[in-house]
Amino acid sequence: MKPIRNSAKAVIVQNGRLLVIRLEDQYGAAYVFPGGGQEKAEELKDAVARECLEEIGQAVTVGDLLHIREYIGKNHEFAEWDADIHQVEFYFECSLKDMNATVFEGTNPDDNQVAVEWIALEELASVRLYPQTIGELLLKREPSRIYLGDMN
Repeated sequence: MKPIRNSAKAVIVQNGRLLVIRLEDQYGAAYVFPGGGQEKAEELKDAVARECLEEIGQAVTVGDLLHIREYIGKNHEFAEWDADIHQVEFYFECSLKDMNATVFEGTNPDDNQVAVEWIALEELASVRLYPQTIGELLLKREPSRIYLGDMN
């Protein structure tokens, strides 16, 4: 069994659109939030800032913590590959330092990453977004629930 891993993610909403990483897998396009694993002796806010530079090629201002989600692989659709993964994900409200940025080319993109895209909030329900629940919360614009537990 692998150790539990912390991951810091960026929720970047600008002009009614969410900035996401587009992945391609055997099922087609999927979208995830920019971010990744926390390194030893690194604060979560520094991890999300570093990961944004690596994955989207843009500096961000890290704001408030919006959500904490657990991902326990054996409980999800890709359990055959992720059964031994347990990750705690921290989702931070972030904004681009360059609000007019048009080039998103990271220095160290994720495996299967093919693009960085803006998706209109109203279109989130029609795309394969992981985790879908955070997309739904963004759409509803309800008061934020911080701890979400192990959900899709």
